[in-house]
Amino acid sequence: MITASTVRIPSAEGTRTITLAEPAALQTAFAPTSSRIAFAAGHVVPDARTASAGAATRIDWEQTLRVRHRLWELGLGVAESMDTAQRGMGLGAVAALELGKRTLTEAAAVGGRVVVGITTDQLPPGPAPLTAIAQAYLEQLDVIESMGGSVVLMASRNLAHSAKHAQEYVTVYDTVLQAATRPVILHWLGAMFDPELEGYWGSADLDIAVGTVLELIGRHAESVAGIKVSLLDAEREIALRRRLPDGVRLFTGDDFNYAELIAGDSQGHSDALLGAFAAIPRFASAALARLDAGDEAGFRSILDPTVPLSRRIFKAPTQYYKAGVAWLSFLSGAQEQFRMLRGFESGRSVLHLSDVFAEAISIGLFEDPQAAADRASRYFTGLGF
Repeated sequence: MITASTVRIPSAEGTRTITLAEPAALQTAFAPTSSRIAFAAGHVVPDARTASAGAATRIDWEQTLRVRHRLWELGLGVAESMDTAQRGMGLGAVAALELGKRTLTEAAAVGGRVVVGITTDQLPPGPAPLTAIAQAYLEQLDVIESMGGSVVLMASRNLAHSAKHAQEYVTVYDTVLQAATRPVILHWLGAMFDPELEGYWGSADLDIAVGTVLELIGRHAESVAGIKVSLLDAEREIALRRRLPDGVRLFTGDDFNYAELIAGDSQGHSDALLGAFAAIPRFASAALARLDAGDEAGFRSILDPTVPLSRRIFKAPTQYYKAGVAWLSFLSGAQEQFRMLRGFESGRSVLHLSDVFAEAISIGLFEDPQAAADRASRYFTGLGF
């Protein structure tokens, strides 16, 4: 039941009442950021009539692309067909490339910034010959580059299952980077985001893995625009950032510590390629506008309050964070229903969704908090709460 200023939501004890906060007063930007490169990783909105764990799900293209346009309107770039879009967790290779092509077309029409993830997911799951893995990367690279797009060279599950040591990773990446006609962003996704990527770069010892990454980048510095790092380890990211060759950027994928990493220090900063920015796009836009104006304190005052919400969305098991992104998109009115490819929303409990909603309300995330409360209340009521 909703009053003018409160709403009852599920809790561990039954229900609780929270007070609706006014929307945060934010001065968002339309022009792309200048002090940092910032990509938000977009999620996919399915056709709710077909979304199920047991069958392929159609994409609702209109709503999915609407989400991208909202990010561009806030001056953010879009990182497409990546983990947040359920790549390998509901979104297969054919649909991922179609999504990438559609987003590139839309971006060209509005001057939006976009990078598209490519990997080897057209191969059967499990081990494969290194030559086949390299060829799979090259096939997807050609599709995106032929449309004038730039790619994120995503971590490959096939390679993680196949490579016996670090040099085999380097061999595959050498082949792809030599073929790329535009600088690429490398991709280091920790096992907390995808358990199948445990020991990526040939070692579970991250210090050894860092050495392999630096060796690879050193061999191809002109072909590497940067590397996205999603290890949820701020100190390790900073240490890697300081060792990168000049001109190679560190794109933080740290959804726990992004505010401090993007702000940076006297020795440098991280750029952003974040699923979290898809959950808090107005805050990201407004904060980066302050940074563009040279106001780091203003940047932190806007972005720091969003970190607890992001940490809740990305709490373990972290791979289910996409449900929180889609949930907030639904509550904000950016999409008409809360369903995900292959019913992936079931990876989070009702209590988790309730907590995410309460945290979002507390920082003024929603431009229309009453409408968000109405949507949350209808959803919870439909489940018997």
